[in-house]
Amino acid sequence: MQNDVVLTMRGICKQFPGTRALNNVDFTLRKGEIHALMGENGAGKSTLIKVLTGVYEKDGGSIHVDGSEKEAHIRSPQDAQKIGISTVYQEITLCPNLTVAENMFIGRTGDRIVHWKEYEKKTAEILNSLGIPARPRQELSRCSLAVQQMVAIARAVDMQCKVLILDEPTSSLDEKEVEMLFGLMRDLKRRGVGIIFVTHFLEQVYAVSDRITVLRNGELVGEYVVQDLPQVELVAKMMGKDLNDLADLEEVGRKSLSGSEVVYQAQGLSSTESRPFDFMIHQGEVNGFTGLLGSGRSESVRAIFGADRVTGGKVMVHGKPVRISKPYDAMKASIGYLPEDRKRDGIIADLSVRDNIILALQVMKGFFHPMSRSQMEQFADEYIKALQIKTASQDTPIGSLSGGNQQKVILARWLLTHPDFLILDEPTRGIDVGTKLEIQKLVLQLAEEQHMSVTFISSEIEEMLRVCSRLIVMRDRKIVGELTGSDLNQATVMKTIAGGEQ
Repeated sequence: MQNDVVLTMRGICKQFPGTRALNNVDFTLRKGEIHALMGENGAGKSTLIKVLTGVYEKDGGSIHVDGSEKEAHIRSPQDAQKIGISTVYQEITLCPNLTVAENMFIGRTGDRIVHWKEYEKKTAEILNSLGIPARPRQELSRCSLAVQQMVAIARAVDMQCKVLILDEPTSSLDEKEVEMLFGLMRDLKRRGVGIIFVTHFLEQVYAVSDRITVLRNGELVGEYVVQDLPQVELVAKMMGKDLNDLADLEEVGRKSLSGSEVVYQAQGLSSTESRPFDFMIHQGEVNGFTGLLGSGRSESVRAIFGADRVTGGKVMVHGKPVRISKPYDAMKASIGYLPEDRKRDGIIADLSVRDNIILALQVMKGFFHPMSRSQMEQFADEYIKALQIKTASQDTPIGSLSGGNQQKVILARWLLTHPDFLILDEPTRGIDVGTKLEIQKLVLQLAEEQHMSVTFISSEIEEMLRVCSRLIVMRDRKIVGELTGSDLNQATVMKTIAGGEQ
């Protein structure tokens, strides 16, 4: 093997019941290299990292570390650490109530008598050598998130790691903190540490990485030198598109609504999870937020609905100022929201189809004004028929329905409230093609016939182009473009998502 190679993974396979998570994946990391591991949600990034760190046992393939011909057998995270593989996760796994020095050496002393003064001196030397702005006796919780990340990295480096895995390390950091972290990564690179950088932020990849490996649907797309892979081509490879063979989808039901009433408008709207942004939607319009996973599209609509704590901005509904700080406020303003994660935020699995359908309307009426049994049955029957929900009866627990029918039940829940503005976040994810088309047609009918305003989010560009007359493009939690008319085509969407070199 080459002398500069610190990690080689060949033919890695991993299967779960009904799912092939990794299929014959190769990955190579060199000493003193920052190597970005890229791919959309479900591409296999996390599974590959968990195989490498011993969380999952691989079903096939081999792993070699530090140029050794002998295969490394990694059955636990402890095995990984022993051979020089360390991971720093997005969520800090250190102890916030302990000092920086205690976090650096806890679990590593091996002595009955702990010489903390000596460890504090060693910690100071490590912090100084890496340029980390922290003190050995400082409580970790009093450090910024960036410094906590850096302390976790310093601990890994002091444990003689050869391979450092950084899993979404910048997701909670501001721009200044990101640059501080990048400074440390570049320093470790000069010291010969091989770094695997997992992130959804394209601009950060190009700011700090040397190579990129792209996975899609559990398979290797390829390994590329950063300078040889423009951002737009990276987006194409992640999404499985051919830039030279992009055809516009047929425009179905799309129209310009610039002259119609503005139903909802926000200026400088921000939440704990989103940066400030402006947004508006007209009556009867279908628009959408698009961008890669982690771009901020879901966080933006959660801010609109008050699902995350709103921290700033002004909102107008039908031209009148309103305050939306929680979902109930949004519901009172005639806004409905189908969330991205239906199992976590949408369905109540043990309740019946009927109870799930009437839930939002009952909340709006107030639980001291319950609907009669006959009303509930009438509403449920109406929407089961209208949306062709396949269920044995109204009393069937929603948890026993297929994913597509669960999605239809949640959609029925919001349609029953007759909202002026309906937000649909990934309404067709994980459902069959036929049901997808039904939901797409329904969205267009709601806009055309009932003059409902709809914001639609999907990971599939083709689907967005089929239903939306305006696309708001996001990258790194910022709005970077707005596309209408002839710009509504895959090539322009992907170039706008990628930014940089076109």
